[in-house]
Amino acid sequence: MISRRNLLAATAVAAGSVSVLTACGLDQGAAPKPAPAGTAQSAAAAPVAFTIYTARDKKLAEDVVAGFEAKYPEWAGKATILTLGAQEALERVRAEKTNPQGDLWWGGTRQQLSRGAADGVLEAAPKAVVDAVPADFRDPNGLWIGEMKLAELFMVNTEMMPLESAPKDWDDLLGDAMKDKIAIRDVEASGTMRSIYCSMIDRLYSTGNSPEPGYEWLKKLDANTKVYAANPTDLYQRVSRQEAPLSLWNLQDIMLQKNGDFPMLAPKVPASGAPMLVDGLAKIKGGPGSAGADLFISYLMSEEVQGKLAEEKYQIPTIKLAQEPSWLAELKLTELKVDWARIAENETEWIKYWAANIKNKG
Repeated sequence: MISRRNLLAATAVAAGSVSVLTACGLDQGAAPKPAPAGTAQSAAAAPVAFTIYTARDKKLAEDVVAGFEAKYPEWAGKATILTLGAQEALERVRAEKTNPQGDLWWGGTRQQLSRGAADGVLEAAPKAVVDAVPADFRDPNGLWIGEMKLAELFMVNTEMMPLESAPKDWDDLLGDAMKDKIAIRDVEASGTMRSIYCSMIDRLYSTGNSPEPGYEWLKKLDANTKVYAANPTDLYQRVSRQEAPLSLWNLQDIMLQKNGDFPMLAPKVPASGAPMLVDGLAKIKGGPGSAGADLFISYLMSEEVQGKLAEEKYQIPTIKLAQEPSWLAELKLTELKVDWARIAENETEWIKYWAANIKNKG
């Protein structure tokens, strides 16, 4: 079992909310040379424990950490994982700016990571990793890097609703037939849900050059939503025990649940396509375990590890792989184009408006 080191009392959380994670890597060679004296790890020091704040699937993260420790046994037991929603991770890193407690933020949207970079709470990842990621999927200064492209689509309980009977496209979610048949992960804390809701606003933005048509769309969705789940596990359990047959979620997590504890869950690609957000990671500025964060990032973003995650964990990597995973070709995924720059600029305002004026008003 992977050991955990205690977080400082000022940032302590209930033990049940802390999960030891694992990550996957870049070009894997020998461990980097120790940092110069006076940096996070001196030349004479043993590996220093480091902390990962993550929004990634718990089992996936644990598997990656186990692989990291197997490759670098001198780092065994040095990684502590704290599982948070992506938005919660951003807020925590901001709150700890003057006294960083974490070293790596793993799992956040382009929008959230960009805000972290603008707030001055991130520092550059190892240069070799940054150079391996296409420019479209990273910060120009390497302050965050995209790990994967994450498709946002429908999650269906096929025991309640066969895929052929499920809504065919986004607007079909608003009909009377879908009343009380939709469960939604609480939006504000979730990078996935924030991205989906902002995509729905953005795709209608040109109608009047305003978010109002999108707000009206979300009001109708709220009217058909039976429940807002507190976290991803709560969402999977509610849909699997047939409280509602359908949700909106990301492809990777749907596939992981389908091939794990919830085989009745399946993805469905909307006819007009799925928004494809960039999900990534960043090194936290001034973190106490900087050397471990660098090594873990390099491991996670290696072609070997990303290839394994693509084939076994249903990721669509940002780095180039020699071969596309077989499951992806079978899905026939199409992309719904949205303006991610406009979403990044307006996400906070749009989601605040939804929370104050739309949620539970239907």
